[in-house]
Amino acid sequence: MNKDRSRSRDDSSKELTVCETFLSIQGEGTRSGRPAFFIRLAGCNLRCRWCDTLYAVTAAGRRTNVAALVKAAARHPRAMVAVTGGEPLLQENCTALLHALVREGREVVLETNGSIDIAKAPEGVVRVIDIKCPGSGSGGSFMPENFLHLRPDDEIKFVIADEEDFAWAVATIREHNLAERTAAVLISPVAGGMEAARTAELILESGLDLRLNLQLHRIIWPGRRRGV
Repeated sequence: MNKDRSRSRDDSSKELTVCETFLSIQGEGTRSGRPAFFIRLAGCNLRCRWCDTLYAVTAAGRRTNVAALVKAAARHPRAMVAVTGGEPLLQENCTALLHALVREGREVVLETNGSIDIAKAPEGVVRVIDIKCPGSGSGGSFMPENFLHLRPDDEIKFVIADEEDFAWAVATIREHNLAERTAAVLISPVAGGMEAARTAELILESGLDLRLNLQLHRIIWPGRRRGV
């Protein structure tokens, strides 16, 4: 029996706890503005002060197998697939889901907080890794070994609350050469905190190849929290 086919059948029955699935516009990163089918898994190991998907942390979610999620994504063949949370890698079977989507030839983005081994994500998955700044209340959660597992198509995100967070992010970027080793380094000002204009000024002053990262979906649908 072909091992890949056997594994495919085994993976299809594996279950995950899902908060929600929906079609929307990718709101962040280099793929911002493109149609995306979101698979939001439930649960997270961090508690960031400005988490805008707290419902994914507190909701019980529903048990869904890999085959059903792949089938749901297949209804939107032109959209990329974003696997997010919460923290998706917290669930063991997230890896099985990622493998299954890649086997289907889908463009897959994994959004993760970097506190769990990112090497679990197979080749062909773009990883958007949110390194938590001190202002988040979850500073120091990033797994240092993950710097060794970075790939050229990965994207690194820093959500900043103030200029101290930005300075910390720049120091981290320089220390690990993140702008040179990844596809993009995203700087995201906290809504209601750091102003986008001031963030843009700091990016220009840094002399680094950074990308201002605003939440497009929040601009398009202000006040709407789920399904975007």
